[in-house]
Amino acid sequence: MWNKIVKFSNCAVRHYSRSKIQPPRVIRVKNNVAQLGCPREGPKPRQLLSLPPFPGHPLPGKKSSTGRVTAISWLKYYFDDIPGDVIQSHFNKGLVQIEYLDSSVSSENKGIQKKSMRKISHNEVMESGSVVCVPVSVAEAKISKRFDIIPSGTLYPNADEIEYLQRLVIYKDSAIIVLNKPPKLPVKGNLPIHNSMDALAAAALSYDYDEGPKLVHRLDRESSGLLLMGRTEESISYLHLLFSDMNKAKSLSKAWGDACESTCQRYWALVIGSPKEKEGLICAPITKVILDDGKGERVILANCSGLEASQEAITEYRVLGPMINGCSWVELRPLTSRKHQLRVHCAEALGTPIVGDYKYGWYVHRRWKQMPRVDFEPNSREPYRLRRPEGLDVQKGSVLSKVPLLHLHCREIALPNIEKFLEIHTSKYGNLQSRLKYSSKSDILRFVAPMPSHMKISWNLMSSYLI
Repeated sequence: MWNKIVKFSNCAVRHYSRSKIQPPRVIRVKNNVAQLGCPREGPKPRQLLSLPPFPGHPLPGKKSSTGRVTAISWLKYYFDDIPGDVIQSHFNKGLVQIEYLDSSVSSENKGIQKKSMRKISHNEVMESGSVVCVPVSVAEAKISKRFDIIPSGTLYPNADEIEYLQRLVIYKDSAIIVLNKPPKLPVKGNLPIHNSMDALAAAALSYDYDEGPKLVHRLDRESSGLLLMGRTEESISYLHLLFSDMNKAKSLSKAWGDACESTCQRYWALVIGSPKEKEGLICAPITKVILDDGKGERVILANCSGLEASQEAITEYRVLGPMINGCSWVELRPLTSRKHQLRVHCAEALGTPIVGDYKYGWYVHRRWKQMPRVDFEPNSREPYRLRRPEGLDVQKGSVLSKVPLLHLHCREIALPNIEKFLEIHTSKYGNLQSRLKYSSKSDILRFVAPMPSHMKISWNLMSSYLI
């Protein structure tokens, strides 16, 4: 009789009941003892890394006999510096997903297609434009206790320094040398700087040549990554054409022009905040201003008023994943080569300065609290949780250190095979012998360099959220 009371008020009915809805219970056996408790929670949402859209077949710098590319081949191509068994284990655990358009139509959202995620197997054939997502744990790396060192300031490096510099070489042929430059090592030295890369390379990287290699493009002293050097005058002139006047470079031959189309540089950067758009194109001219009566200089965005000299600067960007601890990883592809272009575009055009860039982002760094904060997974809205890996020293310039180092790394370079085209172009009439010798070699070379220690620590710290 009293189990339920019905009350009428303004045509509203309320039901009251003494019975409570009990949460589901399960029996769990541990050490031969049965216990009644709540079911275990499911797996936590993982921070996903979004790969660029699949460019199609064939992949630049890779030859394939078949006319298709599988999912695992695409991941191994993109993460060229990651062991294959690590990538295979992510497929075995079902952690690799792909975006697709959900064609299911509901009565409320009729005719609206929504992007969803589904698991993908390792042997699934990729289609052009497909976007694959993989947990950031795929790129986690062990941190060596021996951090990067800088050779001593001398024009005549000793045997240990020569060996150290030669370990930085990741590719060498008769035309070019490719290095993985560590941070804090200047590229072009002035009078007071003796341990710059050009001076050290002349002394340590000449190998069997009379002269050492020459710089073709530059990286900032604080940045790291792939550095390209030419070994001969012919290769240096080809590379200068490639980076300065692409239209003139394409006119040498049809095969060379096709290879030039694949030329690109890609940087990974950790920025404070996150851009409003997940991907886009920055077209913002830059100009240089002189400070302190000529003692210093700074690059800023031009006002486009026509009253000041400016240079065209274009950068493609793409956000790799969600914002964690107030920061997000961004992939940058400069389409022009200007001094401090990426740093200025990130700080002033996007409003997200690079971590460790105090020259162009000092005000944001001053406000930025370098401590764990709550961020949410974009799909499930579950909170992330920062876990510091045991035995990891975070005071080595990483994102949690008091003074982080610059988190800007030239990760990937693709360019024509200079050695092959030099031989074909310089040989008389492109004789059959030279064509047969180099026909087996690829028209495009592609290099991927691992991140320096401080960026690896930051990556591991960021990827430790719920993983």
